[in-house]
Amino acid sequence: MWFDAGVNLTNKRLLKDLDGVMLRAQQAEVRKQLIISTSIDEAEQAIKLCQQFPEQLVMTVGIHPHDAGEAPTDYKQKLKELAQHPGVVAIGECGLDFNRNYSPRPEQEAVFVAQIELANELNLPLYLHERDAIDRQIELLNQYCADNTLCLTHCFTGGADELKRYAKRGHWFGITGWLCDDRRNQELVAALPNLPLDRLVLETDAPFLLPRGIKPRPKMNEPALLPVIGETLAKHLQISTQKLAELTYANTERFFGPGEQSD
Repeated sequence: MWFDAGVNLTNKRLLKDLDGVMLRAQQAEVRKQLIISTSIDEAEQAIKLCQQFPEQLVMTVGIHPHDAGEAPTDYKQKLKELAQHPGVVAIGECGLDFNRNYSPRPEQEAVFVAQIELANELNLPLYLHERDAIDRQIELLNQYCADNTLCLTHCFTGGADELKRYAKRGHWFGITGWLCDDRRNQELVAALPNLPLDRLVLETDAPFLLPRGIKPRPKMNEPALLPVIGETLAKHLQISTQKLAELTYANTERFFGPGEQSD
């Protein structure tokens, strides 16, 4: 069994064939999926999907750094209200993106800090995005993140140094189809021997990051392709695919397990 710890199921490309996406996932033994939310609107859509497939789907609520500049003034209260839904298991996708700077850095930071504080308050994990901003991201986490607030570095693509710095904070790591791309995976592959296997989850980030090498080439990435990522990682780690599936499924259940939310 597999657990896709990150799918953008509110994306129009996946929604267009939702029943097919869900069926193919089940046929591929991808039993559960975590829907990533990046805005208030996406979180509201994700709640409807969780209500439609309650046994298969859980979700995050959060505001992506790209969307920070467009966040409503009452975003923190709205996120808190949305987080009361039983399908919500984390706050995010949140963090900093200094690569594209679609939102001004001060607004990214303010929205990020508010979500760190909300995760602390609700006793929920943080689902983290970071690009070209590791120094500031770690600085803000060290300043505002409670010791008992779990952190998942979503879509980790860094090298040994980045892994070491996040692992020192106790972070968990999400590995995606980036690993299957030998044009750009060298740093990540080199870091794998230091990956904490008890803090490892797998995610497709579908419909993005389609794993390379699949023939015939699919039109888009989807949760049913998670085993391809698992098989690739298992080879690098020199363990069986079945063992990796069992390990990452148990890890994901443990990370997103129920916590006692505050009133």
